[in-house]
Amino acid sequence: EEGRGEEEGGKNEELPISDAQWLLQIAATVESGTSHPLAEAILQEARQQGLSLLLAEDFYTEPGLGISALVEGDRVLAGNADWLRQYGVFAEMSSLTSLEGKTLVYVAVAGVFVGVIAVSDTLRPDAKTTIEKLRSMGLRVMLVTGDRREVAFAIAQQLDIGSDDILAEVRPQGKADAIAALQAEGHQVAMVGDGINDAPALAQADVGIGMQAGTDAAVETAQIVLMRDTLGDVVESIYLSRLTFNKIRQNLFWAFAYNILGIPIAAGILLPTFGLALSPAAAGAFMAFSSVSVVTNSLLLRQKVIKN
Repeated sequence: EEGRGEEEGGKNEELPISDAQWLLQIAATVESGTSHPLAEAILQEARQQGLSLLLAEDFYTEPGLGISALVEGDRVLAGNADWLRQYGVFAEMSSLTSLEGKTLVYVAVAGVFVGVIAVSDTLRPDAKTTIEKLRSMGLRVMLVTGDRREVAFAIAQQLDIGSDDILAEVRPQGKADAIAALQAEGHQVAMVGDGINDAPALAQADVGIGMQAGTDAAVETAQIVLMRDTLGDVVESIYLSRLTFNKIRQNLFWAFAYNILGIPIAAGILLPTFGLALSPAAAGAFMAFSSVSVVTNSLLLRQKVIKN
């Protein structure tokens, strides 16, 4: 965390070490107005330090940038550097070199930059295994994030994702545009996301996969919602989708083949040559057997899923 600089009204007061809690407290108060993962991390740290939230109102969130609120009469901003610049606040960057590879949340009070909170991204335990399984299924895996390039490359390095498959510092609409560009090249794209910033991309993708523990916007936009908060279910959902689609094709093939053969026989095509004809009762029985065979073949899908 950085020190508090010169504030309005002529105050020029260095932020003592004990005032780091004040910075965390005011940041947590503003972040309480959103459900972004970074906000949850800041709120969790504030709770662990026993810090209570201040009185706040007039919350406003700009997806991909940050959030603002009136805290005890002062306008407080919390977000990335671009968010502060929009309000004419410029953060001192020279002293932040030791925070490379971390996500930075800048905080400003009453138009003055007061500090920055560094948040370290930690991989989900099953992240690398999930990506390896997706690649084994013949899928290309890309990382699209609104975070800084340094943070994105640090995470991608742990996941063995190449630089050509990384899109960093992308705004929410930019994620959707990136997916649209891939689709224009003939690719079918599945997007996995759980935040409000992911909603446009989830809507643009051929298949949007949301996490049940994610924001309401992501859950409502996604076509597939994973009920458990585990990335491994992304692989399971794709595997199940492929099995289901194969079953549909099998059922269509057998239904067409059965009817192509059965309808002419029921119409009496074999009667002149072989003297064979189906009675209405026999034709009805064969039609019922067709339906039973299709349903039985579909139920075999359940056995494959359980076995897997």
